Amino acid sequence: MAENAGNHIIRVLFCGHDFPASHNYTREYLQEYPFVQVDVVPLEDVPDVLENYHICVVKNLKFDSALISRAKQMKLLMQFGVGIEGIDIDAATKSGIRVARIPSGATGNAASCAEMAIFFTLGLLRKQNEMQIAVKQRKLGEPTGQTLFGKTVFILGYGNIGIELAKRLRPFGVKIIGTKRSWTSYVKNSHHLDVQNGVPDDFIDEKVNHEDIHKFASKADIVVCCLCLNSETVGIINRPFLSSMRKGALLVNISRGGILDYESVYHYLESGQLGGLAIDVAWTEPFNPDDPILKFKNVLITPHVAGVTEGSYGSMAKIVGDVAIQMHEGTTFTGIEFVN
Repeated sequence: MAENAGNHIIRVLFCGHDFPASHNYTREYLQEYPFVQVDVVPLEDVPDVLENYHICVVKNLKFDSALISRAKQMKLLMQFGVGIEGIDIDAATKSGIRVARIPSGATGNAASCAEMAIFFTLGLLRKQNEMQIAVKQRKLGEPTGQTLFGKTVFILGYGNIGIELAKRLRPFGVKIIGTKRSWTSYVKNSHHLDVQNGVPDDFIDEKVNHEDIHKFASKADIVVCCLCLNSETVGIINRPFLSSMRKGALLVNISRGGILDYESVYHYLESGQLGGLAIDVAWTEPFNPDDPILKFKNVLITPHVAGVTEGSYGSMAKIVGDVAIQMHEGTTFTGIEFVN
């Protein structure tokens, strides 16, 4: 049970003004609940005001032990989505603060990210940047693109997003390889998508364990990164992995920028070994528009919007709002997944 806040105002802090739909949708949902206050504070001001809040939506702010020590009234640190790699979970636990993510499967976040992965894949295959150049040069009938039909797609990280991606790729007539840390909890039921009770693996043609990713990268025309960022996955797309990919294969990343080793990716783009790169997340955010990696015509980048859709953000805003209401009422939190 959550701690009952009685008649007190529950104060919710959103860190920074990026991803504005997150706090805008949450405020809209809570407008009929005067006992919940939602504030958006610039990142540099968060340390000075953190002690006044009960719930914090961290966004991209790093919550280390020093910052957590300032959260005197904090009951919950949460993410507007799944990525909590920036939170020192041990420090939060020692301070009596719960840490939670919003699972992507039930909110539409995973589906939104899967659609973005397909958008990227088609954009690289059909040479989106070169098409725009052709339009400006008044050219017709070029460039010559490729079809997705008949390609092999390697999904790195067969979680919620990977499953939704595989479902959507099926009608394109592709072969799908998927990798997951453990396949033992999966059930073969293509109509059942509840991750907590088991998920289907029959959307894919070949199951791969993480230790075999280099071997199977050589079989793929397109590699899509859907991995969580942690100590084991940071920089996992490095020189050994990229060198094992087919010459001209495409790389798509919709997970976290730290999954890719920047210098390695740049090197293999320049050499021509990597046939194209599409990323919704970058090594540093916001992305530097003058980054030299953008000189390549076969690079597509979007500003971390894969999950930013009306349906996804509306659903997640409702969960954040409901958690604040539940905290006020002293009832059990629903819709979130605790990690401590």
